[in-house]
Amino acid sequence: MTATITPTPVRKSVRVAAPAERAFQIFTAGIGRWWPRTHHIGASDLETLVIEPREGGRWFERGIDGVECEIGKVLIWDPPSRLVLNWQLNADFSFDPALITEVEVRFIADGENATRVELEHRDLERLGDRAEAFRQQIDSPGGWDGLLQLFSQTASQTQEQSS
Repeated sequence: MTATITPTPVRKSVRVAAPAERAFQIFTAGIGRWWPRTHHIGASDLETLVIEPREGGRWFERGIDGVECEIGKVLIWDPPSRLVLNWQLNADFSFDPALITEVEVRFIADGENATRVELEHRDLERLGDRAEAFRQQIDSPGGWDGLLQLFSQTASQTQEQSS
């Protein structure tokens, strides 16, 4: 009998000083404001990142040269509580249409003006023998931890400005 070891999903959470509706909007429509310019897959520097607001919508980046690079698609669009994206980047962070891992983000009210945002990046075993190394990358401070911190800072600043 051969045992198969699958990498555990990467799970992260952050408390955001904004109501769920606002947190969802900043995570999705505002992703181009908080996503770091260093995290891009295109040949040119990153201009913006886009999540189209509907099931089946594209998740892509646009470089300063205007070239768009696919990251994945929107699987579930359920504002303001849930977003599920497919991630079609391989272990080298190159687009692979045959590869699908999932990123689920939940927005849970945590008081009047706060939201707990829970993220899970799963199905990493689909990356084959590079799954664990990839998991370690996205579970590092430069991965989902750092990304959620940037998102949280942007959401909190935006909430303060609108108060």
